[in-house]
Amino acid sequence: MLNLVNEWDKVFPRNENVNHQKVTFKNHFGIELAADMFWPKEGNKFPAIAISGPFGAVKEQSSGLYAQEMASRGFLTIAFDPSFTGESGGEPHYMNSIDINVEDFQSAIDYLSNLENVGPNKISIIGICGWGGMAIQTACIDTRIKATVAVTMYDMSRVVGNGYFDNNDNEEDRYNQRVAINNQRTLDFKNGTYALAGGVVNDPSDAPWFVKQYYDYYKTERGYHPRSLNSNNGWNVTASTSLMNNRLFTYASEIRNAVLIVHGEKAHSLYFGQDTFKLLKGDNKEFLLVKDATHCDLYDGGVNHDKIPFDEIERFIRKNI
Repeated sequence: MLNLVNEWDKVFPRNENVNHQKVTFKNHFGIELAADMFWPKEGNKFPAIAISGPFGAVKEQSSGLYAQEMASRGFLTIAFDPSFTGESGGEPHYMNSIDINVEDFQSAIDYLSNLENVGPNKISIIGICGWGGMAIQTACIDTRIKATVAVTMYDMSRVVGNGYFDNNDNEEDRYNQRVAINNQRTLDFKNGTYALAGGVVNDPSDAPWFVKQYYDYYKTERGYHPRSLNSNNGWNVTASTSLMNNRLFTYASEIRNAVLIVHGEKAHSLYFGQDTFKLLKGDNKEFLLVKDATHCDLYDGGVNHDKIPFDEIERFIRKNI
């Protein structure tokens, strides 16, 4: 039984013009997931969207903001905490897995597909940051999805395997990373606990420019949340085993549902979106470049909260459901 917080504890203001409630559902691994559900106050049948991300964030941050906004535009939405994070179940916490994360998205679709007030065959998904990649990976397997939107996306398997900007894309660096993570597994077993890798740095003064942007979101009032891995002590050191040993997008060229990739032109992660888009086939795939936007601007719209292209996201989804 999950212990859910009932009061509003999001990093964004509540929109009283839409309904909201906490919901739970289980995935095929038996893990119970917690989600915030939003829906319009008028109407009885809605197209639906499942939303998650960024990687290491919680539903009280970006995904919840997206979910509430899309509900104000006529959709029933859920923003869910992935397995092992936030209010969702799964032990130990602070782990991740490509298979389980894809299953999380699929179980959210299972849940939405069985709601009486969701229009049949009108379900889409939105993934933010690392979950943009997971959204596209889910679209490779789940034919129920009508539209997939990946916003400011990361290919988490690529960044773990190759390092940022592919600077460590060589066998020796990968081998040394494997040695370190396996030594940590031995130590964790001996200690009966899991060492944490640390979230976003507490002192960004000497950090790369894009880490400073993460700090500005996760470690300040703008986006800090006590359940967010990135805001606090981070993943388990050994959490990236699945990402180290597998690659996303093997079947991306076979995705038949519509896909929109949204990226900021000033985002350090832009190359992930551009290269992933090259894998997609068909005339129902679009790439939207947001002028002057950085990676984290698309988390919450940036300083003036105006960088997220919600009009274009809505247009794309409605066009394809």
